[in-house]
Amino acid sequence: QVQLVESGGGLVQPGGSLRLSCVASRSISNIYIMGWYRQAPGKQRELVAHITSGGSTNYADSVKGRFTISRDNAKYTTYLQMNSLKPEDTAVYYCKFVVLGRAYWGQGTQVTVSS
Repeated sequence: QVQLVESGGGLVQPGGSLRLSCVASRSISNIYIMGWYRQAPGKQRELVAHITSGGSTNYADSVKGRFTISRDNAKYTTYLQMNSLKPEDTAVYYCKFVVLGRAYWGQGTQVTVSS
């Protein structure tokens, strides 16, 4: 069984930055997609960004130009660099790995943007 562990969340002021990390509990091959999702109170979970094994990326319109996703295959890790954070970015952020058609989710990390 693979477990994903997120870290890097916290409280930040508007305009600030955070870097989220998500690492797998054991070595995994064939991680096709690594992605980040978020869920704000009372809202559905939504895609923030994902990156394929080939390096192609996709971002939600609301974070384009502010967030950057990356991956380190040797470390089974994905990162989400979040800059120019806004109060509306406040949510629980989840990572997701897709491996051979199966999805694995992390437990989530809280990001709160507030002055």
